[in-house]
Amino acid sequence: MTESNSGLRITGAVAVVFGVLTVFSGATTLSGAVEMGAVVPFVLWFNTFAGGAYVVAGLGLWLGQRWAFLLSLAILAATLFVFAGFGLHVASGGDYEVRTVFALGLRSTVWAVICLVARRTYLKR
Repeated sequence: MTESNSGLRITGAVAVVFGVLTVFSGATTLSGAVEMGAVVPFVLWFNTFAGGAYVVAGLGLWLGQRWAFLLSLAILAATLFVFAGFGLHVASGGDYEVRTVFALGLRSTVWAVICLVARRTYLKR
């Protein structure tokens, strides 16, 4: 296995695990099994559904599929868009939890790094 393939496999595995945890967390919150405080509904729904996309992108990265880079880029763009919407929600006085700021920051950072790793491989092929 080349260094490039190894990096993609590790990145893909991280994306899959991150996706499974995201879906689990979102579904648990949506079902009411866990009280999370001042949940911002559009952020919660986005994160839950995005978790499925994380898994698909991760599997594509693991398999070295070129489309996985484009999906990863779309996930990053959508996450940043939701982050901006969340910022508008907060700026307009909407209720929120501080952990949501950190969670969106983490998601944005993770997908930016995933895109960087996937991009290098995408451009090499």
